[in-house]
Amino acid sequence: MLGDKDAIATVAVRDLGQARKFYEGVLGLRVEDAQGSEAITFKSGTSLVIVYRSEFAGTNRATAINWSLGNDIEKVVQALRERGVKFERYDMPGLTQKGDVHAFGEFKTAWFKDPDGNILALMGR
Repeated sequence: MLGDKDAIATVAVRDLGQARKFYEGVLGLRVEDAQGSEAITFKSGTSLVIVYRSEFAGTNRATAINWSLGNDIEKVVQALRERGVKFERYDMPGLTQKGDVHAFGEFKTAWFKDPDGNILALMGR
């Protein structure tokens, strides 16, 4: 029923202006639609990310969005670090770490947070 339909990521934030600076200015997402003071829809590749104002912003303690980067993960991590992004470090069984990138065998990931504390991730090989 939904297998051939697009999914849209949604992320709660407290301050839409600050979120726009981060998602557009730091991460490089393009504004698709700005719905007044309540939400902004960003374009990320062929996907959409809706950032909306909520009192519950930053309360999710799990990853909210993943970006699939293939072999570009280290290059993107470096570029985001140069833009001031601080990467998270997690200690998990079977995990090895090289700088800000964590590896599970051939799978690589790097986690960081937006200004509201939402956990975002990059994935690659």
